[in-house]
Amino acid sequence: MQPERLRQLLEQVAAGKVSPARAQTELRQLPFENLGFAQVDHHRALRNGAAEVIFAQGKTPRQVVAIAAALRRKQANLLITRATPAVARAVKRRWPQARYYPASGVIRWRAEGKKNKPAARLPVLIVSAGTSDHPVAEEAMLTADALGCRTELIQDVGVAGLHRLLAHVPRLQQAGVVIVVAGMEGALPSVVGGLTQAPVIAVPTRIGYGTGLHGVGALMGMLNACASNVVTVNIDNGFGAGYVAAQIMRLVGRETMKS
Repeated sequence: MQPERLRQLLEQVAAGKVSPARAQTELRQLPFENLGFAQVDHHRALRNGAAEVIFAQGKTPRQVVAIAAALRRKQANLLITRATPAVARAVKRRWPQARYYPASGVIRWRAEGKKNKPAARLPVLIVSAGTSDHPVAEEAMLTADALGCRTELIQDVGVAGLHRLLAHVPRLQQAGVVIVVAGMEGALPSVVGGLTQAPVIAVPTRIGYGTGLHGVGALMGMLNACASNVVTVNIDNGFGAGYVAAQIMRLVGRETMKS
């Protein structure tokens, strides 16, 4: 349940438009709903500011659709990550308006007229080192966007051609959060960190040759970044980077509104 819906329900009870018994029925499944194979967390938006996201990897299409249906009964929008084409087909049969992004495996469904309010005025800037890193960068961008951020994407600006990145320094300096996605030796976040005062979330990818160890080399490089404003998430974890960026921007937006 979204905080806005809970507030609306309480106001309706106070105004006598909804009976306490009906409100009790709606709130009974507020903490979670047991589907047998999954316990859907309807309380997450109230606790964390963002509703539960479905991680589709390892789940059958039928399970994903059932979880999605449970979430849809309580919230307007839907975000599914790591979805296969089979999962996407099943979801789209139920909700034809859902959009599937095959590169990243993200599925999004937004109820008509239910756009999220921007978390803050500053954008979340996603920077990818190479075209091969795009799927992970796309996952980060779509996640942050789904959680209410204004997002911008800069692609293929790795350190092998540093002049490509330097052309975007003004954008780096105007971002609220920068997500940097890179494989190989993972050097790009350190460079970006030295060009902006924004928090930099580094995302290592498994792109690279043998000694890259499927992303471990990039991960180690990012964990040892010399720029002090760089933090690192796990290999290929574009979702985690986008989610944290959105949480940062939500808190920034809240404090901006207070001041």
